Amino acid sequence: MTDLDPPPAGDFDGAADLDTARPHAARMYDYFLRGKDYYEVDRLAAARVEAIAPGARTAATINRLFMHRATRWLAGEAGVRQFLDIGTGIPASPNLHQVAQETAPDARVVYVDNDPVVLRHAEALMHSTPEGRTAFVHADFRDPRSIIESAPLRRTLDLSRPVALSLNALLHFVPDTDRPYDAVRFLLDALPSGSYLGLSHCTPDFDPERWVEILDVYHSNGIPGQVRSRDEILRFFDGLDLVEPGVEVPHRWRPEGEPPEGATDGAVSLYAGLARKP
Repeated sequence: MTDLDPPPAGDFDGAADLDTARPHAARMYDYFLRGKDYYEVDRLAAARVEAIAPGARTAATINRLFMHRATRWLAGEAGVRQFLDIGTGIPASPNLHQVAQETAPDARVVYVDNDPVVLRHAEALMHSTPEGRTAFVHADFRDPRSIIESAPLRRTLDLSRPVALSLNALLHFVPDTDRPYDAVRFLLDALPSGSYLGLSHCTPDFDPERWVEILDVYHSNGIPGQVRSRDEILRFFDGLDLVEPGVEVPHRWRPEGEPPEGATDGAVSLYAGLARKP
């Protein structure tokens, strides 16, 4: 395993996330998804992003639809019964466990987030089927050992059996200085052969100048972020077997029906993929 040190004391922002005086990435995403769990400060920051990228809401919807399709494929064709979703975000129905348990009622799902407000929403709204199980872990992706060794995860998942690791719309909030490649490798090393990695990630490939402006909105509000090229995103899948069609813009990853209006590569500016651990 890759050994990672946890973030420095005080670097976890769980307590600070209770502050509604500054924007929060999860609440901004909830706004893009037309949710209701955001504040005026989040709406204003999200509106700044929309002024730069009018397709932001379309991108959020398409990202969500990718998660649905990937989860259905995993629970159905791949036969996966265990899911580890890190960077859960504010619940938006249908959530990952609902999609998985619709196909496989005995599926077990562990949600992880470092924001206590997100987990409070999740615990209140995310209920498992009687046959399956859903658990919640308050931990930080940058400290993957704390996730793998957490008691709720150990009670819920059997790490001798395949697990689908879901990192949707998370890694573009983890700059290279926080060693995201090492964290992903640590998590995959803890999972057995037959496990999967699924992720989606913002990219500047289609409009780099626009992404400079978008990142400035996030950075000016204290939200870290780093978008990556397709080649940089492919590195997260090193050593894994990509599921067809590989790393692709999400509206062309095993599409079902017509994509939402405005689903161009430039408007979406995401890559998504799913891969199996040999």
